[in-house]
Amino acid sequence: MAAAHAQYVTGVRGLVLAGTAGTVRDAVRALRSAPRDAPVDLVLLDLDLPDGHGLDLVRSLRAAKWTGDVIAVTSTRDLVAVRAAVSLGVVQYLLKPFTRRSFEEKLARYLDFRAQLHGEGGADEAPLDQGDVDRAFAALRSSTGAALPSGLAQETLDSVRRAVAAAGPAAGASASEVATACGTSRVTARRYLEHLTEAGELERHQRYGGTGRPEVEYRSAQRHR
Repeated sequence: MAAAHAQYVTGVRGLVLAGTAGTVRDAVRALRSAPRDAPVDLVLLDLDLPDGHGLDLVRSLRAAKWTGDVIAVTSTRDLVAVRAAVSLGVVQYLLKPFTRRSFEEKLARYLDFRAQLHGEGGADEAPLDQGDVDRAFAALRSSTGAALPSGLAQETLDSVRRAVAAAGPAAGASASEVATACGTSRVTARRYLEHLTEAGELERHQRYGGTGRPEVEYRSAQRHR
């Protein structure tokens, strides 16, 4: 199962697999041995491990000042465990059994969450306003369950969302900039941006400056801020 989840992770743009661990002891060892310049940012955690409970692992990590994020991937459904997970900072809770699409959706929502918090250059000390906080937590709660128009792919749509979020709410992003960030053509990027605009997630604005015609840029819509 861990091998299957690892394969799913490698298929999500924006994530790099750091490794797998089958026990609490192996997980602690892997986290401690992670390079200082490439720390583990996210742990996908089963709560039922052979040598201990997953939440006990999280408690020990928090006591050791580890500040990474945790997504619970588990069949544990009791309310006590869910409340404990929330209190320990588990950002998502995915119940088994689930489909690969559901798994990847959780990861995409997590990446949106990180993009909202680090979109202005990644400075952890940068002050946030209420809109920043609301957008970040809304990213974790949002769902991609609605059917997309023909020809649109969910993974690319999520990449476009992250590219706009990374540009920041004040700067916005043009179709060309989004295309470069996502590795698509400008025409493709513009199609996704227009879809998000029609859905009410983005707004069009004119960008002035330089020579030539003003360029259209896309920003988060007011009701999403």
